[in-house]
Amino acid sequence: MFNLFLAVSPEIFIINATSILLIHGVVFSTSKKYDYPPLVSNVGWLGLLSVLITLLLLAAGAPLLTIAHLFWNNLFRRDNFTYFCQILLLLSTAGTISMCFDSSEQERFDAFEFIVLIPLPTRSMLFMISAHDSIAMYLAIEPQSLCFYVIAASKRKSEFSTEAGSKYLILGAFSSGILLFGCSMIYGSTGATHFDQLAKILTGYEITGARSSGLFMGILSIAVGFLFKITAVPFHMWAPDIYEGSPTPVTAFLSIAPKISISANILRVSIYGSYGATLQQIFFFCSIASMILGALAAMAQTKVKRPLAHSSIGHVGYICTGFSCGTIEGIQSLLIGIFIYALMTIDAFAIVSALRQTRVKYIADLGALAKTNPISAITFSITMFSYAGIPPLAGFCSKFYLFFAALGCGAYFLAPVGVVTSVIGRFYYIRLAKRMFFDTPRTWILYEPMDRNKSLLLAMTSSFITSSFLYPSPLFSVTHQMALSSYL
Repeated sequence: MFNLFLAVSPEIFIINATSILLIHGVVFSTSKKYDYPPLVSNVGWLGLLSVLITLLLLAAGAPLLTIAHLFWNNLFRRDNFTYFCQILLLLSTAGTISMCFDSSEQERFDAFEFIVLIPLPTRSMLFMISAHDSIAMYLAIEPQSLCFYVIAASKRKSEFSTEAGSKYLILGAFSSGILLFGCSMIYGSTGATHFDQLAKILTGYEITGARSSGLFMGILSIAVGFLFKITAVPFHMWAPDIYEGSPTPVTAFLSIAPKISISANILRVSIYGSYGATLQQIFFFCSIASMILGALAAMAQTKVKRPLAHSSIGHVGYICTGFSCGTIEGIQSLLIGIFIYALMTIDAFAIVSALRQTRVKYIADLGALAKTNPISAITFSITMFSYAGIPPLAGFCSKFYLFFAALGCGAYFLAPVGVVTSVIGRFYYIRLAKRMFFDTPRTWILYEPMDRNKSLLLAMTSSFITSSFLYPSPLFSVTHQMALSSYL
């Protein structure tokens, strides 16, 4: 019984901590005695503390993971794969919250609820990573999505943020309906929702006729729902507008956290559900389309955040390369790609968040940044070069492993397409660096100093991006254990 409690203690703690944060904010923000404070910084630090304590509780349960554990009526599974994915998710959440502490950025948020709505979907994503049943999977996805709709529109004085939240709500509800339809079709065709039961049915019996058609429609619908959530082509249409209209920390959170949790869940569905071959074909075509569109569409953008949105779409294409392999090497390269992508994205959006304090909105506003703020310009350029896959930065290592895994599984068309789109993508990444170092702006902008929290965050992420090639063995070993655990 104690082991069961210890296994779910991170989820239980973050649920209770979020509820306490909400009560604390409601009581003090409506207090006339304290002159109705906004409490953004106060609740932000408490939210960051709660995420870090959740991380410690997760580490305390690590000794239980020598074998896989099923709990809560076998709805959830806890193993090494779950453990490391949840650690990456919590670290990404902590990095996102640490972007919200600067006073200039806080003035753009209307209330403390913005901070509370970051650890709240994190709780749902923790459950989603460990979900081992289609019912548990869907019930974990929906609370996460509802929180995303709200925080996308959290800047209530901005019509762009309101538009972003409205678009996300409408299109997100559509994708949730498709996902639920897929789960119901699979249940109607097999009579099972648990992944292990589905594996036994699909491998032990030959399903023909109407049940076979229903099963195929269910698999296709689940794939569409998942691909929408991770902004893969052709279900990417919402991403640029929502990333542009949302507050910068929210954009960073939406770029990283759902990709970690949903990618973990896709792996469980494809491996334990035993219909990975059909999903591999779907991800193969979506990978090619995402890489091509992400590389070409970003070249025509003039705003700072929109190229990052298209870059996110392109990197989803690279990540889908790992899904389409269907091998342990493919899963390992996928996990390496997600980890490095999360670090690069946190780095990029932390810099953009600091620059937008002075109303930097367009790429042209970055002119002569190297002369007024050289450290930010160098750090941003390194991140862009890593995005582009220029050696010896971490982005190159991630793409190398992904393309090598594609060649190893026989997907000979994916690797050349990935290399070509990566070369094309370098033009708009280098364009940002060229704008910062060599262009002269029409009006000079004096950038405000970066606060300490963002500086420490950038120091940690940039040091890994620049030095990981010296000793990549720990990352390679951890991801190999995760890939093996996902199969065992």
